[in-house]
Amino acid sequence: MVQNLWDDATASQMRSALDLLAYRSNLIGADRRVCNIYGGNTSSKTTVLDFRGREIEVMYVKGSGSDLGSMKACHFTGLRLEDIRPLIERDSMSDEEMVAYLGHCMIDAKHPRASIETLLHAFLPFKHVDHTHPDAIISLCCADNGKEIAKEIFGDRFVWVPYIRPGFTLSKMIADGVMANPKAELVLMEKHGLVTWGETQEECYAQTIRIINEATDYIEARMNESQLFGGLKHQALPMEVRHQIAARVMPIIRGVVSDSQKMMLSFDDEADVLSFVGGNNSPQLSQVGAACPDHLVHTKVVPLFIDWTPDPEDLEGLEAKLIEGIDAYKTQYTAYFERNKSEGDRMFQAAPRVILIPGIGMINTGKSWALSQVSGALYHRAIAVMRGATSLGQFVSLSEKESYQVEYWPLELYKLSLAPAEAEFSRKIAFITGGAGGIGSETARRLVSEGAHVVLADLNLEGAQQVAQDINEKYGANRAFAVRMDVTDEQAVQAAYDETALMYGGVDIIVNNAGLATSSSFDQTTLKEWNLNINVLGTGYFLVAREAFKMMKRQGIGGNMVFVGSKNTVYAGKNASAYSAVKALEAHLARCIAAEGGEFGIRVNTILPDAILQGSAIWNSSWRNERAAAYGIEPDQLEEYYRKRTTLLVNIYPKDIAEGITFFASSKSDKTTGCMLTIDGGVPAAFTR
Repeated sequence: MVQNLWDDATASQMRSALDLLAYRSNLIGADRRVCNIYGGNTSSKTTVLDFRGREIEVMYVKGSGSDLGSMKACHFTGLRLEDIRPLIERDSMSDEEMVAYLGHCMIDAKHPRASIETLLHAFLPFKHVDHTHPDAIISLCCADNGKEIAKEIFGDRFVWVPYIRPGFTLSKMIADGVMANPKAELVLMEKHGLVTWGETQEECYAQTIRIINEATDYIEARMNESQLFGGLKHQALPMEVRHQIAARVMPIIRGVVSDSQKMMLSFDDEADVLSFVGGNNSPQLSQVGAACPDHLVHTKVVPLFIDWTPDPEDLEGLEAKLIEGIDAYKTQYTAYFERNKSEGDRMFQAAPRVILIPGIGMINTGKSWALSQVSGALYHRAIAVMRGATSLGQFVSLSEKESYQVEYWPLELYKLSLAPAEAEFSRKIAFITGGAGGIGSETARRLVSEGAHVVLADLNLEGAQQVAQDINEKYGANRAFAVRMDVTDEQAVQAAYDETALMYGGVDIIVNNAGLATSSSFDQTTLKEWNLNINVLGTGYFLVAREAFKMMKRQGIGGNMVFVGSKNTVYAGKNASAYSAVKALEAHLARCIAAEGGEFGIRVNTILPDAILQGSAIWNSSWRNERAAAYGIEPDQLEEYYRKRTTLLVNIYPKDIAEGITFFASSKSDKTTGCMLTIDGGVPAAFTR
């Protein structure tokens, strides 16, 4: 059952009809069983004063590209009804003409372009109209016997409209059908959705929920869980095993789906997904077509279903089937495009957006983590629709031609054009060790500001989580996430990369930055101190780089490593033999990896900073006192001491190092590897030679 979420106390706080419309829309979008993400539209008819002070009748309708669940009053478009209503007398109107005409009807040029289905709302003689895509209703509308079942549920209270792409003709068909049936309370749009209405905002919303629940009750009463999707063929593997397998295969998938541009991945093993991928009929059922036209741009016509018997011992078999399946999917999609294309159409990436694996779950792809999640969210809805439709009859979908016309429909593609332009690090995943510290956190913020998704790995999990939270609050959900990792622990490093693969699909950039520093004269350097430096700065950098190298090779789409060394990499620091020796080791290790990585498109470069005191856990430890003692000064004099010893008379800050890391990680240095870049203000003793 779908819950009625209307709250009179909250609604009474709304200052205007438009605010109340936003509230009603948010309630609808709050439950994805009622309306798809980015799908559906709502409207309200009211009166306002125009720029001349005249009272005019206006319809506010959802603006194109908005999501009902999150949209605000500013995301609606106001249109003069006296200009729109005469259109119903026309026999036809092209999409291009309709869009241009509605642009002239707007009461404010700053409003967004009106919804594709604006005329549907305008032609109906009701104050408030909802168009939604409820699971239960689409189950009915995508069943081969849906119209007959609708009669059993709704009697003569509904209007059935055969499938036609949204626009002028559909809007007029709906209006004509409603006018011809005085008892009509709803419109069922074949293979598409639901239209309801009311004289008040609350009445309209309540009617939407009531109609959905009538259909839900009917379907659930006829549901046989044991026979869903043809009955269970494959049990889900245990969660830990599923996740291990997904983490292993996702970098391979990412490599194969990243043709002209890299893709982000996300993993989903919710109960409904596992039930579907394990069904006897699911391989065939999944290929029938989309459950709703709104799904097509994000899910494509069909998913890729992998014919694999769940077996943890057959990972090589699964990997082979994934590579073969994705390649075949791309070939088939290209042929589909060629069969249906119109002049001027440009093919999207041909790789699947939804990949289904028995026993494992669903892997989704997109140009960002958020968009991969959209594909997943919509396929959850598709599973729910197939669950309902097959309980009533046979699941049916659009024809190939109809599907193509929606997927490449200019009015749908316009929504995609509203997204911000991609930046330097869009579609890139960066793994940063020492992510809670000054350099690590500043680098994360810098990379995310240009589109990256980042993993913050640190022993200080709480600190890394705080940095991730700050980034996500500013840039959006899961642009950053934190993992606790000890760089000296081989299993911990491997586990952190598994988490990264499971979250985003792989890795493109690693920043080897975790560090510590100790100071003592050579004859006072203990084996414990020596081993500590070797373990963290030597072995730690080796392990982090080695596991990244493995993952980058599995992806097969190149990669980028940036090591954060030190001035002491090339300068023998006084009373710092252990630290300086291992910093030199780091730089040479980086060059060795660069020599091997070139054939795989893996670049490795090193930054040599000096005296980064701000935000540094190292400089807030005994290291500050030890270095001050080595120079014969007080600890609070260090910053000025370091500034004066540079030729540029400057201090170096974390943001300066982040800028250097960003350069090496970017396309600006595409032909640079095995290089060292000094960022120390110019310390002559450390000039490379």
